[in-house]
Formats: sequence, C-alpha cells, structure tokens
Amino acid sequence: MPFSATNMQDKKQLRKYFSELRKSTKTTDRDQRIAGRVIENDLVKRADTVLLFASFGSEPDTWALAQHLLEAGKQLSYPRCGANGIMTFHTVDALSQLVENPNSYGIREPDEKLPCPVISSDTVCIVPGLSFTENGGRLGYGGGFYDRFLAQNIVHTIALAYEECISDKLPEEQHDLRVDIIVTEERTVLCK
Repeated sequence: MPFSATNMQDKKQLRKYFSELRKSTKTTDRDQRIAGRVIENDLVKRADTVLLFASFGSEPDTWALAQHLLEAGKQLSYPRCGANGIMTFHTVDALSQLVENPNSYGIREPDEKLPCPVISSDTVCIVPGLSFTENGGRLGYGGGFYDRFLAQNIVHTIALAYEECISDKLPEEQHDLRVDIIVTEERTVLCK
C-alpha cells in the first residue's frame, strides 16, 4: 500500500524519510528491472533525445540504462545546474564525458561547452525524485531545477522510483510540476 504524507506536511521531514526508505530498499535487481521497463517504454523507443540524470547515492541506477541508450543510438543529454538556479542539458557521446562537480554535491555533470540538445515533441526527460504520487506528484530535492526546466520545455517526463516510494499524497505547491509516467521495479504508472 502506498505511503500517505497527509500528516507529514514538512517537506524537509519527508525528504529525510524517503531518502532513508530508498537507501533501505535499493538493490541491483530492482535497478535492473526499472531500467528494463524504461528501455521497453514506447516513448523511450521513439525518443530522438533522452534527457537523463546521473544517478547518485540511493537513486535508482541510471548508468546501465545510459549505456544501453547510447548503444541503441539515442542522443543522450545530462543536466548541469547553474548557480543561478537554472539547469541546462548537454549532449554526451560517452559516459566518460560526465565529471564530478564539487559544487553539485559530487553529482557527475557534463562540461558546459558540450552542445545543448534540440528539444522536440519526441524528447523524453527522465526525472529524479524522492517520492511520487500515482497522479504524477513529485517530491524532489528542493532546488526546483526540474520544475523550472520543465516549465520552459514541453517534453515527456518519466520518473524512476522504488515501489515503496509511491505515496498516496504529497504536499504540492503551485510551481510543482507533475510527471507523465512513473516506472518502478513492479509496474509502469500512467499518470495523465
């Protein structure tokens, strides 16, 4: 049964809760099942560009997924978070082009000199987060980078989550954008 955040309106408390939950449930098998579901998704199969995050810590692993997408000939772009709160995506030809940025909590990012992708109606953005609702609500990390980017770019959005991180309810603000699809190790949830 999904978790309900009805009595836990403090986002900081929720982030801590779901971060700990995710750490305790992460396994290689679950990550592989999530990646397999993403690879088989029709939107991903049709995508001209996949905007993918470099997984970090207890996030569902995206590295094997990235390698598969590159081998399948997909254009792959990664985010770079600027000091001004703006996130830009840059296209990579190899995962070795992602380097650890000391200003972004050690998350690997592309060089800002790499080209930005052309966003189209076939672009898919794989979105990180700590928890999601079945109607696409998202509890992110609090920086608002994805909300700002998605408000300016119309793309298909797919979130990756472990089944335990699906919630009945999460606090949502007006600027919080919902995702289209959630992929867990057990299912694909069509949110819209």
